[in-house]
Amino acid sequence: MRYILLLRGINVGGKNKVEMRELSALLTAAGFEEVGSYINSGNLFFSSAEAKESCISKIRALLEAKYDFPIPFALLTKEEYLEERDALPQWWHEEMARRDVLFYACGMDTDRIRDFIEKAALYNEVVHLGRHAVFWGKYDEAEYLKTIYHKKLMKQAFYREVTIRNGNTYEKIAAILENET
Repeated sequence: MRYILLLRGINVGGKNKVEMRELSALLTAAGFEEVGSYINSGNLFFSSAEAKESCISKIRALLEAKYDFPIPFALLTKEEYLEERDALPQWWHEEMARRDVLFYACGMDTDRIRDFIEKAALYNEVVHLGRHAVFWGKYDEAEYLKTIYHKKLMKQAFYREVTIRNGNTYEKIAAILENET
């Protein structure tokens, strides 16, 4: 099975440094195959015959043993990632000022983020609650600072558990997965 591993909060502003080459080597040593990465922000691909839950346990143990800071992560199969993308609403494919994907970290209580979104009074923005992530679009860059995304999202406790990719990175990862044989 092919997987995509998405790490949160690494290599940002010189903090929480994680070398992708080193992490790829650690994943390979742990028994994962065909390990690769895309850009330096914690997007890794690998294959494994192991079930998803087993992979999650191995990755969690590996990260905790190697790094002295917590690294929440999301793990999706290739099929989960591409099925999620195929189910996106039309607005995702339209011109937007900003598009972001907030992946649920493994073990995260997703009810907290869903509850926040359901109660939020959105401002010039749209949201789609997916199975593995929240897809958030902002229509107008000039009004971005007025959005719930900007004003309130980062203050939520669950914010430290989601791993975020911008729309372009999300689409590039999908293209990589689609082009793999």
